[in-house]
Amino acid sequence: MEKIIVFIKQVPDTMEVRIDPETNRIIREGVPSIINPYDRYAMEAALRLKESFGSRAVVACMGPPQAEAALREAMSLGFDQAILLSSRDFAGSDTLATSYTLAALVRKLAPVDVVVCGREAMDGSTGQVGPEMAEHLGWPFLGFVSKVEELKEGRLRVNRMMEDHYEEIEGPLPLVMTVVKEIAEPRLPSLRGLLQAKKAQIQVWGREELEMEPARTGSAGSPTWVKRVWTPEHHTQGMKLTGEPEELVDRLYKELKGQNLL
Repeated sequence: MEKIIVFIKQVPDTMEVRIDPETNRIIREGVPSIINPYDRYAMEAALRLKESFGSRAVVACMGPPQAEAALREAMSLGFDQAILLSSRDFAGSDTLATSYTLAALVRKLAPVDVVVCGREAMDGSTGQVGPEMAEHLGWPFLGFVSKVEELKEGRLRVNRMMEDHYEEIEGPLPLVMTVVKEIAEPRLPSLRGLLQAKKAQIQVWGREELEMEPARTGSAGSPTWVKRVWTPEHHTQGMKLTGEPEELVDRLYKELKGQNLL
């Protein structure tokens, strides 16, 4: 295994997400950001593969210029190269356009053996980018990976976590996999790593460097869009019943029956 790429995303560090009423997109300006929590497990998985097989590990992020901070944080953990995909051409990308862009980077950095992603992004929670990228590349896809078992004769064997059981599956390299938090506990950076990350060179690439078709990037390459965003109304209404247990049971039954809840 020669090269591993892990993709990370910078997401808002708040539960009070604001939406632009005109574009229906998340307002990121002026909002503190963090590395998507699921991507931290993907970074750890990639670094462990690097250490096990002596591979070169690349971390990449698609986003605005301020996403460089996320890449520097990742570099402090031990990645060999960091790339920021940042361009106005990428603005408004849905998961299809995003996965097309990330796949273009994978081709640019060929040969690549494994692409690692978190199971989903906290701000969108679609879980679509990983499998869509595999489809663009024509590679096998392993989802919900919770443990890497073995690499033998060019095939990677893993465990993946399902709702009520685990499965053991394998696929030939190169492949794309998404991981869950059970894969490993993310490491913390060393002081040396933090100092090196401050001086690390972050490459910034756009559509021209990746030789992409303009019609397949950004809003132009996004067949899906958000039609409307709204905050659900919360209806809070309570009732307090007092009295003897036998009486309360009868009153509660009548209340629930009257509201068609039984």
